[in-house]
Amino acid sequence: MEQQYEWQFFRAGDVDQVVIRTGQDIAHIGELDQKLWVALACPTRGIEFDGATLDLIDVSKDGRIRPPELVAACEWAVARVKDPQVLADGGDVLQLASINDSSEEGAMLLAEAQRVLALAGQSDARAITLAQVQERLASLQALRFNGDGVISSATAESDEVLTALITRIQEAYGSVDGCDGVAGIDRPRAEAFFADARALQAWFAQAAELGCQLTPRALALAAAEAVNAVQAKVDDFFARTGLVEFDPRALAPLNPTEEGYAALGAQVLNNGSDSIAALPLAAVTGERVLPLVAGVNPAWAGALQTLREQAVKPVFGEALAQLTQAQWEQLKSTLAQCQEWLAACPATPLGSLPEAEVQALLSSGVEAQLLALLDHDEAEKEHSEQAMALEKLIRLQRDLLELLNNFVSFSRFYRREGAAFQAGTLFLDGRSCDLTVEVADAGAHSALAAMAKTYLAYCECKREGEKKTIVAAFTAGDVDFLFVGRNGVFYDRAGNDWDATIVKLIDNPTSIGQAFFSPYKKFLRMIEEQVAKHAAAKNDLVNTSLGESAAKLTTAPKDLAATAAPRKTDVGTVAAIGVALGSLSAVAVGIFGKFIELGPWIPVAILGIILAISGPSMMIAWLKLRQRSLGPILDASGWAINGRMNINLGLGQSLSQTAKVPLNAKRNLADPFADSHRLRNSLWLVAGVVLALLLAWRLGWLNVVLPASWHPAPIAAAAAETAAPQAPAAAASPAAGDAAAK
Repeated sequence: MEQQYEWQFFRAGDVDQVVIRTGQDIAHIGELDQKLWVALACPTRGIEFDGATLDLIDVSKDGRIRPPELVAACEWAVARVKDPQVLADGGDVLQLASINDSSEEGAMLLAEAQRVLALAGQSDARAITLAQVQERLASLQALRFNGDGVISSATAESDEVLTALITRIQEAYGSVDGCDGVAGIDRPRAEAFFADARALQAWFAQAAELGCQLTPRALALAAAEAVNAVQAKVDDFFARTGLVEFDPRALAPLNPTEEGYAALGAQVLNNGSDSIAALPLAAVTGERVLPLVAGVNPAWAGALQTLREQAVKPVFGEALAQLTQAQWEQLKSTLAQCQEWLAACPATPLGSLPEAEVQALLSSGVEAQLLALLDHDEAEKEHSEQAMALEKLIRLQRDLLELLNNFVSFSRFYRREGAAFQAGTLFLDGRSCDLTVEVADAGAHSALAAMAKTYLAYCECKREGEKKTIVAAFTAGDVDFLFVGRNGVFYDRAGNDWDATIVKLIDNPTSIGQAFFSPYKKFLRMIEEQVAKHAAAKNDLVNTSLGESAAKLTTAPKDLAATAAPRKTDVGTVAAIGVALGSLSAVAVGIFGKFIELGPWIPVAILGIILAISGPSMMIAWLKLRQRSLGPILDASGWAINGRMNINLGLGQSLSQTAKVPLNAKRNLADPFADSHRLRNSLWLVAGVVLALLLAWRLGWLNVVLPASWHPAPIAAAAAETAAPQAPAAAASPAAGDAAAK
């Protein structure tokens, strides 16, 4: 049994993640079960990683990196170095001694590296940098023949014939961008052009074989096309005339009626109208003669004129003014072979090139000249490919380990070293948020990101005319003052500052402590809203009343205003208010009395009340916090997260940090503008002292200092005392009834 590679794992986010530190880890990455990979795909854009490196790994060019592509990149890099540890050491300086020259690919890479250094005047150098390779590639791109297999008008230089030919091929067959960004043509396009030209040449040669005798071939083509354009309509006309000859009663039905012309008269017409084109070519009279000049359908007048000039005249020797059915059949028979030949024309992007142009193109020798340019450019292709391979190797040496720790595992994230998906840091509401992800569409992203059970704030960031959208996760602290429209500052990974404005919020709990106070905050907020609403309504009522009163004072007689009767007090209303207040006070006293009777169970009762209010909110928060995950946030950004990647409380507190005064700072706590709360604090103090004294009295703690008459009665005795008077009351009730009867 083959011995498996010994992996190391660490626990983070409630997921076992592989440790990737050494070159051997990179060399055996293909052996790791993909079920243990944290991610199964990541985008090549929108993350903090070198896009050029990701493009080299993205072989499919679909903008996403998948495990097979990443494994292939690791295997490619490992095969071209002697020791895979150089891939873990990193850096953009490649030691020539580390290239595996025992293989053909490695030997070619080493030769190209030495060639690049020699061209740079550093033949004795033992290492090559990424900048040197990129400089070489840039110089290759600037050369006339840069090895990309693409030639352009600039490659042809002053040769006007070749320049025109390249431009013509581009227009007909499309272009391809070279490594220098200039559009041109490659070998497949050039070969397709001349292959189609030879196909047209062979087609022109087939004309005689198919029996098309009209010469030149351009005339035959024009005649056949002219007949094809009107053949169906001319056949329809002669069919109608034949039917009228058979039965004159068909004359009227086969011609347009007055009602039909009346319908046409209600339309906006022109000679190209479909309604006119649907009419016969000419009036059907029973004579099998088609006029070609006068008395023809205006919609077909041009086509008939073309038929007369390009088909009738070449065949009959003169431009006839009318055409009999027999002449029409002769014309079709004469051009039948030409029509067959025309149908056999190869479909090419070249279109209908004249025969003379095709012959001149193939006999001029420009094909050999054009292919010679391609041969010369492709001769440099090997050097260009090796230079690009050398760049790829250096890039993988620099970036491969970091990419693996942002793909196979998220060690960069959980070690708080800055993961590739983290866009930067958002400063807002007295805290910093490190878990920020760039998004393309906030609406589409939020539909999936809501599954993360995390408080998310989507912010629109602007800087120097640029704009982008991020989503920030608030994982600690309160969220009372987070609302749409609030502004902050976002710092990207490069240190650039952006103006950030909240445009969308997804509400979720940030901690159990926040959930504990949430019901009370909601209750107070509801009271404030109701008070404000009531006050606003009262204010509106008072303003309306004052306005009405002012109007009456200005319009009523002065003597009436002076003799206005005083308003009488409603005694019933006052009495009702007094009864209501008395009932409420009695209920409050009763509840407080029952509460005092609990004795030593009072703290338990208080705790029960608190739990009854805050317990449900805390339970919901606890359940959501257990489900808080990073996965949906990244999935919505184009990742394919394999694990749940939970964000627990400890990680959440490190991702969102509130403002703290430095430990060594000196603070002056005297605030001259602080609100005075003396009265409130005094009332709370008095209420607390009174409550404590009542509780101590009820529990008997004050019996040693109080007279016996002030001692609280036992609960059982009190209950007996309250029950004892019920019997006499019941006994007294008949007597009271008799007295009432008397």
